[in-house]
Amino acid sequence: MRHLVREVRALTTGERPWAPGAVVVAGRGPVVAVAEAAGWAVRYARYDPDTGRGVELPPAQWVPVTVDTPFDLASLTKLFTAVAAVQQIERGTLGIDARVGAYLPDFRGVAAHGVTVRQLLTHTSGLRPELPLYDCADDAERLARLRAEEPVGEPGGAFCYSDLNMLLLQHVLERITGRRLDALVRDGITRPLGMTATRFGPCPGAAATEDQRRPWAKADRGMLRGEVHDENAWALGGVAGHAGLFGTARDLAVFCRALLAGGAYGPARILGPDFVELLLTPPGLGFALDQPWFMGELAGRGAAGHTGFTGTSLVLDPATDTFLVLLTNRVHPVRRPPDGAGGADSRPRAAAATRLARAVRRGAPPVRRGAARTDGRAGGT
Repeated sequence: MRHLVREVRALTTGERPWAPGAVVVAGRGPVVAVAEAAGWAVRYARYDPDTGRGVELPPAQWVPVTVDTPFDLASLTKLFTAVAAVQQIERGTLGIDARVGAYLPDFRGVAAHGVTVRQLLTHTSGLRPELPLYDCADDAERLARLRAEEPVGEPGGAFCYSDLNMLLLQHVLERITGRRLDALVRDGITRPLGMTATRFGPCPGAAATEDQRRPWAKADRGMLRGEVHDENAWALGGVAGHAGLFGTARDLAVFCRALLAGGAYGPARILGPDFVELLLTPPGLGFALDQPWFMGELAGRGAAGHTGFTGTSLVLDPATDTFLVLLTNRVHPVRRPPDGAGGADSRPRAAAATRLARAVRRGAPPVRRGAARTDGRAGGT
């Protein structure tokens, strides 16, 4: 596990680090073996497109990362939307193979094509990856576009990762419960589990993300800190089924441990074991399964997880009862060009998961518990 700590620290070092700041929390069963922070939550004032480099703040204004620093979780939000959906399936208020049109008849695009709830959760609805809702004039136009959107592929056919799936699932959940998604996540997941640092934004103390300007971004918003990075989630007010949550690595470790324990953590239960199994049975509902490009050697026997565009990832491995949470602000001060199966370079994510897998195979004892860097010095020196 010492190799894992050293490699995560190294991600934040140098003039052009993989990420300015990072937190890793990993463990097995009830034991947190590693909780380590390195680098900087805030380092750059802006991005200079002429030099292709970030313009650093004066060092006195850099903000160190600690294990309690919240990060923009980006698409890890999808996991919470998926759990909220399976909770409704468990209660009998939502049918997994029901047609979305049965709940949202006014969403005529998917209703006409018979898209099902399962297809939303497995990204087999045929919907395209996204809509430019951030360019709409107002909420009425955004809603009209979602209602009219039709699949471009055959529903139930090939996998096509789409933010629209979780946006539509959000509307289904809000329609059948009469409550907003943020309330469903808070009351059904984060509050019972004691995840007090996980919530939809704004989140003023979060790690900074991007100097968001066109042409590299889809909106002109300047340097972001505590406001959701995803442009569509921002346009939708910060609460969206595909993005918008902020949280800490410690909180996400609790989320992982609850799922590994069959839906319970301490006295709280968010799902029954059969419904956790449903969530994690191939091809996975919201969760990606056995993806080596970010799970490394943990992939292969039913490991589940997800990544987020801002530099986040989460993996839980029921076969070995282990979990890994890696949170970074990789898009600070600017997003990187696509590189690899998951878009941005995910080799460090995969390497971290492989370190954990090898430690478990060796039966290595935990080397630390909650021993997180709080002085923020990059590289742990």
